[in-house]
Amino acid sequence: MEANAEHLRTLAAAVDHGTFDRAAAALHITPSAVSQRVRALEEQSGRVLLRRSKPIEPTEAGSVLLRLARQLALLEAEAAAELAGEVGATAGIPLVINADSLATWALPALATVPGLAFDITLDDQEHTLDRLRDGTAMAAISSDPEPVQGCTVSPLGSMTYRAAASPAFVERWAPEGWTPEAAAVAPMLVFDRKDALQDRYLDRFTPGARPPRHYVPASTQFVTAALLGLGWGMLPDLQADELVADGRLVVLDAEGAVDVPLYWHQWSLRSSALSAVAEAIAAGAAERLRPTASRAPGRARPRSGRRSPA
Repeated sequence: MEANAEHLRTLAAAVDHGTFDRAAAALHITPSAVSQRVRALEEQSGRVLLRRSKPIEPTEAGSVLLRLARQLALLEAEAAAELAGEVGATAGIPLVINADSLATWALPALATVPGLAFDITLDDQEHTLDRLRDGTAMAAISSDPEPVQGCTVSPLGSMTYRAAASPAFVERWAPEGWTPEAAAVAPMLVFDRKDALQDRYLDRFTPGARPPRHYVPASTQFVTAALLGLGWGMLPDLQADELVADGRLVVLDAEGAVDVPLYWHQWSLRSSALSAVAEAIAAGAAERLRPTASRAPGRARPRSGRRSPA
């Protein structure tokens, strides 16, 4: 099929803004015109492209054309910038990044790329690569080493996590030391209901334990909750090292570190903007992350919602 570029832009606007009315406002046309363009694209493709839910979501067929719309927008912006003698592209680059990477090393890396606009989404491991598949993201940081169809993948390094808490918390809940008995009852911090790091640690340290938990769905506030003594949690060295050094946090189990490997996934598209982002992310990761050990075929990989999206 020879998709109409205007229709593709309208499809992307409907997904981005969630409703035909908002898409119409963004495109400076009427909601009826949005509906007509989407319907024309559906008739041309012979498929239903959008679920008329709130917000609107692409179908499997719609995801294919949404990726095409994103790619077209990026390439058009790069061509326009090159013709104007400018650096970079004015089109937004949608990325999916896990909270801990965003709070520690990813933003400084992205700041080294001039002339680009980023549309960053936080998402958990189980849904991040879905955003590459459905066209809502062009690239993602993930713990999954397996490439998505139409995408490339490259290793970035590993983030190391350790069980940590405030000195006051340790004094109250583990005065005799961090034992399986203490861990079984001491309150713990969890990012959200998809965050499995603490439970994975507990399954090794004190199998079957299910202590009380506080849900704190923000990376910086997660560390703050640990500092305030609300609970213990698996904290990345990149956030905790300085706090441990000045005595504000205590590592509970020096031998129980968990390494979470991270990978960069992006569309297989010849784009100077995407290449620049990939190079910046790789450089930032090389500076801040530990090298990732090669994974033997068939070896299980770690899973974690907050820490390592996929």
